[in-house]
Amino acid sequence: MAAAGEDDAVWDRAISAASKTAAPSAAAPKTLTLDGTVKSTTGRLPSPAVLERVAASLEELSVAGARLSSLAGLPRLPALRRLSLPDNRLYGAAALSAVAEACGATLRYLDLGNNRFADVEELVPLAKVGIEALDLYQCPVTKVKGYREKVFALVPSLKYLDGVDAEGNERFETDDEEDDEEEEDEEGDEEDEGGEEEEGEEDDGDDGEGDEEDGEGDDEEEEGDEAVRILL
Repeated sequence: MAAAGEDDAVWDRAISAASKTAAPSAAAPKTLTLDGTVKSTTGRLPSPAVLERVAASLEELSVAGARLSSLAGLPRLPALRRLSLPDNRLYGAAALSAVAEACGATLRYLDLGNNRFADVEELVPLAKVGIEALDLYQCPVTKVKGYREKVFALVPSLKYLDGVDAEGNERFETDDEEDDEEEEDEEGDEEDEGGEEEEGEEDDGDDGEGDEEDGEGDDEEEEGDEAVRILL
């Protein structure tokens, strides 16, 4: 128990420091990076209360090289989209069940590189998670015959496995870049609408000039009539 308490204190300090770096204005952080800041003596995460104080706002969490062999106690992470846990000692379906329960509804990217997952069956808890990108590089499971085909079949939502899609095409764009493109498209649509309005205004101007020309023509006709009357 003493070791667990000591670990909690180390985790607490690391989370506080990372939170201040990620959100200097004291707002709740959206990104928390704890890579290499903690070396767990128990192989476990801290007590749930330690992470719960920042859990609600987190969209990205990275805990690399923390000597984790279990994810028991992973708190609810209702907004998390990216979870990175490389260079740990994780294995078994229980670890991934904890991930599915904590953030399965929102998670889109999961990095489990250089852990100890050895069988495709260990990945079953991810089958119902809407994950789009999964990294298992340097895990023993990557040496299983038919590994890629089996994982893609197991996780229907999966688009990229170890940075490559089912057809062997590499992934070049990050989720952030895709979001930026969507914003640019929206801005382009707004500009097009503005351009159409300006063109409409110019057309109205042309009609006004035409009316003036018609008025000048009427004046000329009246002058011509007066000249004819004088001659008569």
